[in-house]
Amino acid sequence: MREPKGDRFFRSLFFLIASCLLHPIDYFLTGKLVSLPVYLHDARHAPAEAAWLTMSVNTIEPAVIDFMQAIGMLVRRTRNESHADALSMTESVVMSRLANDGPATIATLARAEGMRPQSMGATIAALEELGLVARTPHATDGRRILIDLTSKGRQLRKETRAAKQMWLSQAIAELEESERATLFKAGALIRKLAER
Repeated sequence: MREPKGDRFFRSLFFLIASCLLHPIDYFLTGKLVSLPVYLHDARHAPAEAAWLTMSVNTIEPAVIDFMQAIGMLVRRTRNESHADALSMTESVVMSRLANDGPATIATLARAEGMRPQSMGATIAALEELGLVARTPHATDGRRILIDLTSKGRQLRKETRAAKQMWLSQAIAELEESERATLFKAGALIRKLAER
């Protein structure tokens, strides 16, 4: 069965911004357009998509910019509604990584976020001062110090996530049914790209 035209366009748009999605903190929140993915010009990366993609670069670029800015606006709005803006974006990301991946060294956190260890150390120091993270010795290597969330840090993440979810659920409920279906479909595609 031939894929509907609207679905094909949706897939192409997300495919073209895949490289921007690899680091959402930089791209989505600032709304900056980095160089478009090479997939625009190199069909070897996506022969199926390139076969039917007929939109010009001049048409695609504004759509990509609008899409990235829209996501940035949504992320900022959810942060504002949950009062998560009390922390910097880097601090929030570090807390999220610790919550999802468990305790880690400063070096490991720095590599994961593409930061210098010194910069990550300053971020950890700020979170420590707020009582959100703490340093603990490694179980088997006394030379290594692990960073982990404190009970206060876990509680803050729980409250922040609940506030974001409540606001977003209410906002989505006000959309038309067809709009909600499109939005959820987009979410699934973004997750698929992010997990590549």
